[in-house]
Amino acid sequence: MAQFLEFIGNHLLLSAMWVITLGAIMIYHQRTGASSVGPQKAVMLINRQGAVVVDVREKKEFDTGHIVDSINIPLAKLKQRLSELRKHKEKPVVVVCKLGQHSGDAAKTLQESGYAEVFRLSGGLTEWKAQSLPLVQK
Repeated sequence: MAQFLEFIGNHLLLSAMWVITLGAIMIYHQRTGASSVGPQKAVMLINRQGAVVVDVREKKEFDTGHIVDSINIPLAKLKQRLSELRKHKEKPVVVVCKLGQHSGDAAKTLQESGYAEVFRLSGGLTEWKAQSLPLVQK
């Protein structure tokens, strides 16, 4: 820790630039990214507000297990298949992927397409499974 503080003291400009860059990245993601919800909040959105679950994993992964009534649209094909979600435009949308990393891109695409309430499942389906929530398997 002493070496770390010494480094900061010797390189104030470099350290300040690092802090500013980190802050800018955090602000950017906060403004452009969709809100993330945990599995419990997602269940509440589905049950109380009729939220639609969009699973952006590939079909093969989707078939190994998915949330009940979720719609599978792979991330690579999301822009071309937005018309399939048009009838759900007024409902909240919860975007799901495997680990919660790719759902942010999908949520941004949906927000740009006019969907007002878009959420991404934090931790993805991995967190959903870790909390022993139900999955449909083919």
